[in-house]
Amino acid sequence: MPTLAPMTQPEFDAFLERSIPEYAADHVRAGNWTESESLERSHKEFEALLPLGLKTEGNFLYTLHDEEISVGMIWLNINRDKTLKSGFIYEVFIEEKFRGKGYGKSIMLLLEEKARELGVKSLGLHVFGSNHIARKLYETIGYEVTNVNMSKAL
Repeated sequence: MPTLAPMTQPEFDAFLERSIPEYAADHVRAGNWTESESLERSHKEFEALLPLGLKTEGNFLYTLHDEEISVGMIWLNINRDKTLKSGFIYEVFIEEKFRGKGYGKSIMLLLEEKARELGVKSLGLHVFGSNHIARKLYETIGYEVTNVNMSKAL
């Protein structure tokens, strides 16, 4: 049965090494950033969001394990400034060889349990429009669209 555990420093280092370029590429594909600026902008966003790495207050980074095997990770930020404590999921990642096996749903539901334990009343997330598989997963487990940005190439 899959379990969530707090991310270790080596796991965090691997997370940054993978996530920063992937996030930059997502923004280039979405037309938000140019390729030449994307890595620098991605680095800056991660530094702003996680200035103290794993020790950044209000951020919870977990690794999903199935027995002894690491299959993915998830990053939760909790906003304590609002009347109702809310959370935002900055990243969900399942290793490619484990995709399509129910781990995405498991990691989301396990995070919801952790969030409830922390007093969170609602969770939000962002998903790029081209990520149809993730969008379907989120909708299947009860997430609703709250905003839609659209564009057309001319």
